[in-house]
Amino acid sequence: MSDDYSRPVTIGVAGGTGSGKTTVSNQILERVGSKHIAYIPHDAYYKDLSDLPLEDRRRINYDHPDSLDTQLMIEHIRKLQNSLPAEIPVYDFTQHLRTEEVHLITPQPIILVEGILIFVEREVRDLLDIKIYVDTDADIRFIRRLKRDIEERGRSADSVINQYLTTVRPMHLKFVEPTKRYADVIIPEGGFNFVAIDMIADRIRSMVNQRDKIE
Repeated sequence: MSDDYSRPVTIGVAGGTGSGKTTVSNQILERVGSKHIAYIPHDAYYKDLSDLPLEDRRRINYDHPDSLDTQLMIEHIRKLQNSLPAEIPVYDFTQHLRTEEVHLITPQPIILVEGILIFVEREVRDLLDIKIYVDTDADIRFIRRLKRDIEERGRSADSVINQYLTTVRPMHLKFVEPTKRYADVIIPEGGFNFVAIDMIADRIRSMVNQRDKIE
């Protein structure tokens, strides 16, 4: 964790699909205060493949680091760290393409970055003051993903299962699971581990309060 209080406290929350990253992030927002937090989801940065037919877009391996425009996310994090606004993309998961809309994020005392692959590249890790890995059993993660993709992203059960077996699970083992070693804190049981979340929230509040005193 960095002791440089001249810039916003930048937090990364990683973990496998369905691990509870969003729940943990929301718990942190509630405990620390969501009014002054800039939230950056990595999955908003899937590359623009609008030139491809829908069927071709469906066959893309979206769990590989190359499917994401991570350099653009890095650029946006750096802007926010330097008190500049950033326009992050808005991605349509039902059509597998980046929309023409953007979401304006204004500089805040806390930057919260979330995504399964955010610890893969050192350039991203070096921007993070606190790195959190949410660790949840594979069967629970799969059930959560199945439910989410059917209810929120218009997928069929067969397509979710096929994607999980052909890309999600292999990419998790190859890219996501190994990044656990970079975490400052590992949270088992996801968003239900309130003891760990309380400790993390206290640390974040302390860093923000110290930064405010220096300013």
